[in-house]
Amino acid sequence: MKSSSRRTLTALIGTTALCAVLGTTAAAQPTAPSTTQHLPKVVTAWAAAWNGSDPQALGRLFTADSTYTDQGIGVTFHDRQEVGGWKARTDSLIDDVHVTVKATHRDGAHITVEAVYSGHLKGAPKPFAVPMATLLDLGEHHLIASDQDFYSLNSVLTQSGLPADWTPPTH
Repeated sequence: MKSSSRRTLTALIGTTALCAVLGTTAAAQPTAPSTTQHLPKVVTAWAAAWNGSDPQALGRLFTADSTYTDQGIGVTFHDRQEVGGWKARTDSLIDDVHVTVKATHRDGAHITVEAVYSGHLKGAPKPFAVPMATLLDLGEHHLIASDQDFYSLNSVLTQSGLPADWTPPTH
């Protein structure tokens, strides 16, 4: 993809995430699809892996040289093993982690996912459910080569009843 097209797509995803956080809709965005929308197989598998209990199921969806960036907290993981490890760490910190896909847009090997990310941070007084936008770039064999998740960490902490400077415990 040309650099300017990639910047445009990244800006669109950022705008989608911002609009989701603010509860508005960008003029260029379609309305939410019906529940019968056909999701790309990889998106269905990605959501099922996040909603499941096997951390390596998420890792198996990625290419050997993949990257996974959680923009909410600013961390990047490389390869299947690290992605699976991130899912395991998430499961150890958040009860009932769940991703609910609301809409997708596919342009060749690039998929934008609009979703709700929810769960209950262990030790927090309340659960959270925040809008999330994810950019998936597919690689060989329709596996995920790159995943970027965009959501508001501040919203997660606020909804959870935790202070803005809260950090997860280290294990």
